[in-house]
Amino acid sequence: MEGSQVRLLFDPSCEAMVWTDAGEPLQGISSGLSSARRVDVILTEKARTGEPRRVLYLEVACNHLFGNGRTTIEPPKDDRRFPLATADLVVYNADAWALYYDLQVIRDMAQKLPQDSPRAWQALAAGNAIVNEYSVGDQASIVRGREISARFFAARGGDANHQVYAIGNCHIDTAWLWPYAETRRKTARSWSTQLQLMDQYPEYRFAASQAQQFAWLQQDYPSLFQRIQAKARSGQFIPIGGTWVEMDCNLPSGESLVRQFLLGQRFFKEHFGHACEVFWLPDTFGYSSQLPQIVRLAGAKYFFTQKLSWNNINKFPHTTFRWIGLDGSSVLTHMSPAETYTAQCVPDELLGSVKKHKDIAYSNESLYLYGNGDGGGGPLEEMLERLERMRDVDGLPRVKHAHPNDFYQRVAEREHELVEWTGELYFELHRGTYTSQARTKKYNRQAEQLLRDAEMLSAVAQHAARGFAYPKEELARLWKVVCLNQFHDVIPGTSIEAVYRDTDAMYEDAVGSARGLLEAAVLALFSHVAAPSTAEATGMLFVNTTAWPRSEIVAVPGMRGASVQQVRKRDGAALVVAAAVPACGVAVVGGDDAAAEAVPVTVFRDARGDV
Repeated sequence: MEGSQVRLLFDPSCEAMVWTDAGEPLQGISSGLSSARRVDVILTEKARTGEPRRVLYLEVACNHLFGNGRTTIEPPKDDRRFPLATADLVVYNADAWALYYDLQVIRDMAQKLPQDSPRAWQALAAGNAIVNEYSVGDQASIVRGREISARFFAARGGDANHQVYAIGNCHIDTAWLWPYAETRRKTARSWSTQLQLMDQYPEYRFAASQAQQFAWLQQDYPSLFQRIQAKARSGQFIPIGGTWVEMDCNLPSGESLVRQFLLGQRFFKEHFGHACEVFWLPDTFGYSSQLPQIVRLAGAKYFFTQKLSWNNINKFPHTTFRWIGLDGSSVLTHMSPAETYTAQCVPDELLGSVKKHKDIAYSNESLYLYGNGDGGGGPLEEMLERLERMRDVDGLPRVKHAHPNDFYQRVAEREHELVEWTGELYFELHRGTYTSQARTKKYNRQAEQLLRDAEMLSAVAQHAARGFAYPKEELARLWKVVCLNQFHDVIPGTSIEAVYRDTDAMYEDAVGSARGLLEAAVLALFSHVAAPSTAEATGMLFVNTTAWPRSEIVAVPGMRGASVQQVRKRDGAALVVAAAVPACGVAVVGGDDAAAEAVPVTVFRDARGDV
């Protein structure tokens, strides 16, 4: 054990965070799914006699990669139990693990390369030779096996081979099978783990999107946020995307899409020194034709997604192309031909990056996103080890760690040769986005409209009403709430019930506060002509915040008098005709005249005779 690396194996059958005794988050633990199992913690690189005592604290979360349902995608089970499966100290046999990773790649190349390929047979021969050389308990046989694999991996591919740009990521749904509160912890567990891997593998690059998750981390784990800033400066940790969250692009208004970028780019500029050039949206359920224009105006020029590869009727015909928006704006767009954003770093995926690339005649490069999402904590150590073996080996595409900007800049050199796609990018699989969770959709539209009106009238009031202070901070807070709830698993309606209990309360707050801001602005503008009470009013002032003239029937609460002809039953509000109120303007209507004018009513009976 002297001089060996020692690790803690701790498997609680769920997620966990490892803390130092100084209260610093060290790394996350993920269990429950074999492909995402990460249960080891490096305690010392070289154990020695008299090793000082170390104290670690483990914060265990009662959920795994997909919440705490009994199956993969299922509502949570309150009575679920997570048994402690392992708690051991182990000595890490580096040579044995290295040979294991060698064999994984060699085996998969033997299986996945064409069977008439000489390289497939060479892989099979190398694998057989290693197995024949190995003897249980004989460390020297492991070393000899590694010599065999080294000879196999020494054969290089040609310069004309496809180039794969590999970027680690862990796509964390801001809410889905867990509420927002758990996402705040998932983010810390995942990103702290990736910082550990960056120290082990200096060439490793990791990208993370969604400014909201960074903001939560800054609030809850300030020291971890500072470590991320340091790794961002060194180029290993890459903030990307430019938006507040990875939002739905079907239901939000154009103004909301703009706000996503405004809030996101502002955060990244403030805390990381630059805006994002890549609009990063791998998992959203379709893409509005407004987006290219908004992306360009927000300072980005590239777009990455993957979701359209899941289309179940019409396969999208392109991989790398120019996406043209409504106004003619163009965004260089790429969809990973590996057809996943949670790749596992195996030969078959790299081969698929060539076979499924639909525009390889014009672009012999592709992006490759690997790592376990949500509670999986991102890339595993074994993924990075396999990538190193596949970096430049005969039979596979070349692969290298890279910043996504490097890929797009390379492709942009021949951008003029790429095909164009004009208009919406429609997704043909998740189709309930306009119907599920109707209350959430109603709240979203209410909040969007109220915030638009509150901002408009507050801006006018700041200019025209003495002493009025524009509510900048509160408006920013409310827009962050609205943009957060536009996350692509929230507003479409695909999250669990607990998420919508949270969003209902958040929307009530946002709608109530926006109404208060709107009323404050109106009072600041018109209080000098307002009567002390409704009973003393001689007329009504109507404000039209839209860009076109309007004539509407308006319910006016508290209005009484003989001239009132029609009232609303539920609250007694008088029904008044506000005719031809000018665009972005006001109109004063005399109280008696307006109330005396009968509001036209049409009564319908259905086939059963019901009114």
